[in-house]
Amino acid sequence: MVGLAAFALQPDHATGKGNMRIHLSGFAAHFGAATLLIGTSLAGVLAAHAASAQQDDTASVAAPVAPPENSVPNADGNPTGTPADARFDEAFPRMISDPVVQGDLAPPGPLIQEWSVENVAGLITVIEAIGEEGLDPADYDLDALKEMMAQGKSEALDEIASRNFVWLVEDLRDGRTPMSARVQWFVIDSDREAFRTGDLLTQAMASGDVAAVLADLNPTHGDYARLRDELAATPLEEAEKRRLIRANMDRWRWLPRDLGRIHLITNVPEYQLRLTVGDRVIKSYRTIVGKPGRTATPQLAEMVEGVVFNPTWTVPQSIVVGEGLGRRVLNNPGWARANGYKASEGANGWITVIQQPGPGNSLGRMKLEMPNPHAIFFHDTPARHLFANTNRALSHGCIRTERALELAMTMAILGKGATRDEAVEIATSGKYTKVPIERKVPAYITYFTMGVNIDGELVTFNDIYERDAPVLASFDQPRVQGRSATSDDEIIVIENDPRDEV
Repeated sequence: MVGLAAFALQPDHATGKGNMRIHLSGFAAHFGAATLLIGTSLAGVLAAHAASAQQDDTASVAAPVAPPENSVPNADGNPTGTPADARFDEAFPRMISDPVVQGDLAPPGPLIQEWSVENVAGLITVIEAIGEEGLDPADYDLDALKEMMAQGKSEALDEIASRNFVWLVEDLRDGRTPMSARVQWFVIDSDREAFRTGDLLTQAMASGDVAAVLADLNPTHGDYARLRDELAATPLEEAEKRRLIRANMDRWRWLPRDLGRIHLITNVPEYQLRLTVGDRVIKSYRTIVGKPGRTATPQLAEMVEGVVFNPTWTVPQSIVVGEGLGRRVLNNPGWARANGYKASEGANGWITVIQQPGPGNSLGRMKLEMPNPHAIFFHDTPARHLFANTNRALSHGCIRTERALELAMTMAILGKGATRDEAVEIATSGKYTKVPIERKVPAYITYFTMGVNIDGELVTFNDIYERDAPVLASFDQPRVQGRSATSDDEIIVIENDPRDEV
């Protein structure tokens, strides 16, 4: 028997930044003789989106009830938001920004164009102040530009000004760090297609406002602005701190400027996953990520295409054979049944072991489908006590999330794969169910060692995979021209072992 309770949306008093936290009510679901209280934020998320459009006007939705077991209580505050029975399209008129369509675009503008002296002066002003964006004026031909400008218009001036404009576009749009220094960074940045260099040069020459065209390439995320302000406030004498700030500013350039109106983003060293709507973090979840080494979690940008409730786990052969699990399951049916394992052996001796859905399943009660060549995804875990650890780099690469069933139902509903009632029924059925979602949600797996934490404070995070060093070293070298847009790092296909890692 399943009953949905009500939800309440409340301001995040812990941050003081106007973010919204959702007081979770729950529903009781009977699994055999046991009753499990599972917290959900489904109606709260809908309310949060509507509330953000109303400048945080608050209205009572419902009184909160007890939070779920194994979850972190939210801050108390005043309930707010839209009614829980609001239609999806009323609260979410658009899920994700319109895709960039490249099919019928005109050819990009030329990379060498005619410059007026006034436009060159504007370019020089940008280069002189580029340190404010964490870049180095020494990377550009500042002195030569000044000398050529003093001689008046010429083809040589057009060439050097155009070349420096192109360099600035590449560094501001794509990031200065070459791909060789971005360890296990496989995010494909769509900005190269959305903001084509030749088109930007044409726009700058036509408008006469070089600075504005280039400024529009800066990342729009609030963390970038906080890092920029911190760089301005940090004395030159604190060289190491300034280098770290610059490195993390550049990491924001490695991502698309438009992350999507609704998206998931996790910062691996922070051990946190955020569900973001517009510019608001609606919910955050603690995570467990890959151990350092070959099981380190790679950096990806993928699309969540579906939700699997009550998943099965096909055990990798490294465990079936290497750890002898296959023979143990076949030879000890009582133990296998108690742990949810079923095995089959082919005529050639090949043993397949599948763990069935249930409370003890190593993937827990859900996983998010996001196909990628690394076999990385978000999933639940029965070992929820591990979320209390300070160091949570414990997995074989995949990302475990706390309150995972809440996240799964939220994704199913936001993606129009299920109604609220259907999501509750599926989640509590105990049966394997894959729910494709109509509106796919981008998910970003990032790596920042300085950023804004869930309390709204700018802090540093442990460099758990030691990925700062190559980025910092690249800033000490001359800028690399003709940089690749894709990584040639090894794609390490994860053989996920989601069993309890103590």
